[in-house]
Amino acid sequence: MIKKISIGIVVVLIAIQFIPVEKNISNDDTYHISKSYDIPDNVNTILKNACNDCHSNLTTYPWYSNLQPIGLWLNGHVNDGKRHLNFSEFINRPLAYQNHKLEETIEMVEENEMPLPSYTYLGLHPEANMTSEEREILIDWAKDQMAMLKATYPADSLVRRRPTPPPAQ
Repeated sequence: MIKKISIGIVVVLIAIQFIPVEKNISNDDTYHISKSYDIPDNVNTILKNACNDCHSNLTTYPWYSNLQPIGLWLNGHVNDGKRHLNFSEFINRPLAYQNHKLEETIEMVEENEMPLPSYTYLGLHPEANMTSEEREILIDWAKDQMAMLKATYPADSLVRRRPTPPPAQ
């Protein structure tokens, strides 16, 4: 019985290798954050190494992403990251959204929630481990961008509004 189960597991693992996974590899930078925001080289390097694989439309995939079910899990992880913040679509969103995401970036980096520990776990992505200095550089840059938005646009355009529910009857 154990032999049949083992053979079944091996067959399933081999079969799922043929499931195609859509890769996140778009070079379209029409709405990329760099089109409207000044990104110095040192900040760009930090974003590239620590953020862009999950938060842009251009992921650099590791070798093991071709092994299923790991590739399927990674694809879901990247899509979830892009759902929260996508630097490749950043300026296609309202100013209030952009301001809010810069604020969230500051918070997540300050609290060491980003990059995710699962991304840097076991040294698989050592380039994504940010030093304290790199964290400060990224935080200061995001604060500068928020200050630029505040100085450039009316305050009410930088506040996210929730739709007002209809009055109860």
